[in-house]
Amino acid sequence: MTEALFYHLQTRTLEQALPGLLEKCLERGWKTVVQTGTVERRDALDGHLWTYSDESFLPHGIRPEDLTDRAVRLTAEPDARAGATVRFLVDRAPPPADFADYDRLVFLFDGNDTEAVLDARAHWKAVKAAGLTPTYWIQDERGRWAKKG
Repeated sequence: MTEALFYHLQTRTLEQALPGLLEKCLERGWKTVVQTGTVERRDALDGHLWTYSDESFLPHGIRPEDLTDRAVRLTAEPDARAGATVRFLVDRAPPPADFADYDRLVFLFDGNDTEAVLDARAHWKAVKAAGLTPTYWIQDERGRWAKKG
């Protein structure tokens, strides 16, 4: 059954929070797609993931074949699965038509953006209507994730 996780960005930005979550996916050997709302945002995250840390980088790509060589692919296309079992949806990206295509769907949304919060609520309702039990995570004042509810 597909897990649906909602991450409410409140004290940290997407650029600060996403690399750590993707590193956990890599540690677990999960093939992961990160879907952005626009091609420009995808390209900005592409550059960021190569340089976000002085100690490391996050191997990833933006072409469909990149998921075979690396475990993380960035895309702005809603139907770009390429064998991934985990899909991150950021910057108000629309969810896939079939939730069952993935083991895990991760919705990251900016709690300071009213439209993003409204979209997240609509996605939450769609996930529940599909028979899934979503989980909700919020950042504490240090930026750590705490599960609520």
